[in-house]
Amino acid sequence: MFNIVTVQKPADQALRQDGLSLLMPADLTASLQLAAPQWRQGWDRLADAWNRLPPDAHLKDGGHYRRRRHACFVQDFPDGTLTRTPHRAHWQPTDYNALHGGFERWFDPIEPGVADAPAWGELLAGLGRLFARVRPVPRWFIEAHQFRIDTSEGVGRPTPEGAHRDGVDFVVVLMVARRGVKGGETRVFDAHGPDGVRFLMQEPLTALLLDDERVIHETTPIFPADSLDPQEGQRDTLVLTYRAGGFQAPERPALAQ
Repeated sequence: MFNIVTVQKPADQALRQDGLSLLMPADLTASLQLAAPQWRQGWDRLADAWNRLPPDAHLKDGGHYRRRRHACFVQDFPDGTLTRTPHRAHWQPTDYNALHGGFERWFDPIEPGVADAPAWGELLAGLGRLFARVRPVPRWFIEAHQFRIDTSEGVGRPTPEGAHRDGVDFVVVLMVARRGVKGGETRVFDAHGPDGVRFLMQEPLTALLLDDERVIHETTPIFPADSLDPQEGQRDTLVLTYRAGGFQAPERPALAQ
């Protein structure tokens, strides 16, 4: 039985106690010590980049409802320096993604004007510092995914793989924009028990932070809002994953000596 999230705790406390934290925009900037409103103004200038996402060519359910870009970063401690890595494939084992796992997926890189923007770097680094307070590490390996899910085919699926974990330490789902859609309820379950919560992320810069070892998550399909053109329905998010043990990658066979 689901319960609606009603009690707000400091993000690091909520992650330790509950395995998740749902932050409204003001909570996000306060938790990460971002200089609002200057940071918000810088971030708002990046939102147009979601209009330039190319189609996801790897969907195995036959749909054409997802657009996407991808980039990887490393954050080193104790100073928290963030560095963009050379472009690489996204890979997940089938244990975590039965639909799209087990093969390398190459996506177009996130535009330099986005990935090099101060507001972008401050967001990723601030989240990394927060997670390092919950789970101290020498380094985070970060993957960033810009997503647009649309309703041009009548339905869009933010998580076609269903309820899942990502095989990382922490996951962030940041709402960028939501236009002309209904549905898209976010659901988070205890990975080892029956408890769960559900809520609708609507306001831009609402952020869901997850301890991926403790919870599973999914987002239900979106549909065109009543009386609106299906072509107008869009849900834009930024998904970030933080992993201490390196980027996920397929095992390569050892070379013969």
